[in-house]
Amino acid sequence: VLGLLVWALIADTTYYLHAAYGWVLFVSIFFWILTVLFLVTYLLQLQLKFYMIPWPLVLMIFNAVATVLYITAFVTCAAAVQPTSWRQWDYNRRAAASFFACVVMITYGASTFFSFRAWKGLGSNAATSQVTDHA
Repeated sequence: VLGLLVWALIADTTYYLHAAYGWVLFVSIFFWILTVLFLVTYLLQLQLKFYMIPWPLVLMIFNAVATVLYITAFVTCAAAVQPTSWRQWDYNRRAAASFFACVVMITYGASTFFSFRAWKGLGSNAATSQVTDHA
């Protein structure tokens, strides 16, 4: 939802006048689509059918790449906001898009941390640790 807000706010401005917003749109739309595809994959439990793919590693790499590219998108978007814009609504939307890009960047960073823990096996709870100890 937050990624959708980023690209919807940018797409509603005159982004074509500033080349920097093309990068922000690319990053936000690309990772929004991939995140929705991963969500559908997990909701339909398709990862169980493709058991040969190391899903925790794939998700960790995806989240890490998304974090790094969202850092660049956030910095680009924030640097391109011009407070002396002749169109006040463009300024407000671009500033809000910068804020939400920062929130999405932090969210992907937290997801990277948790997917790293899942990949290393550090995210187990008491029930799973007892089952694996006796098996």
